[in-house]
Amino acid sequence: MGAPKLEPALFTKAATLFAQSTEGGPEFHGPSIEEFFPAPVFQIGELVINRIHLIQFIAALAVVLIFWLGTRRMTVVPGRFQSLVEMGLDFVRVNIGEEILGKKDAQRFLPILTTLFFMILFMNLTGVIPFMNIAGTSIIAVPLLLALISYVTFIYAGIRKSPKNFVKNSLFPSGVPPVLYIIVTPLEFISTFIIRPVTLTLRLLMNMMVGHLMLVLFFAATHFFLLDLGGWWSALAAGSLAFGFAFTLFEILVAVLQAYVFTILTAVYIQLAVAEEH
Repeated sequence: MGAPKLEPALFTKAATLFAQSTEGGPEFHGPSIEEFFPAPVFQIGELVINRIHLIQFIAALAVVLIFWLGTRRMTVVPGRFQSLVEMGLDFVRVNIGEEILGKKDAQRFLPILTTLFFMILFMNLTGVIPFMNIAGTSIIAVPLLLALISYVTFIYAGIRKSPKNFVKNSLFPSGVPPVLYIIVTPLEFISTFIIRPVTLTLRLLMNMMVGHLMLVLFFAATHFFLLDLGGWWSALAAGSLAFGFAFTLFEILVAVLQAYVFTILTAVYIQLAVAEEH
């Protein structure tokens, strides 16, 4: 019986907030797609550099610097920093390379797999680093470029392994009745040569975009409830801040997981390309 009496009060409060927004009062500004199209920081001729480009440069420089410092003076008994770098390299070599490709092929493709993993990892993690707050992989250029590198690598591996039979065996898999090739071959072509780079690109891009938008939503809501509305709305600010903290931890997990998934799928595609049947 008490609930209906609350409705006029809630409606009045909502109407008041709306009136304040339309009259120049507190107004919530949620995240939008414009987050991924920041204003240029500087321009060199036709080359326009924005904040996300600078973050990408910093992430790439960080990868190079860390591995250079960790491997320039390697010792038999490694220090802490060298041990940390070696653990990262061993993780890619053992858990991705050798696990999927075997020791021989893993050694061949380890440089490309290591580069993919750590470039994606570092660019993903910029999304939760203060003063950066957006992933370098959240605009399509980087995921698309990395997907094309993966695509070219597995096609090169297949052609190098079996120059005459790679395309044939990819489109006409053994064990399929010839009459079914009219259905199977177009599907294999789309799956192998079109879907793979597209899914690699979109999976990484969308995860980083959604993660950024969710973080902006939680922390923008915290700012709105605490500083713009104040009063008892601050209790909601505590809730949105807690969700923001929790989602930040989750986003770190997603950053690592997406680097792992992208790299391991590349290894799987290479393994399929160099399989004996090719």
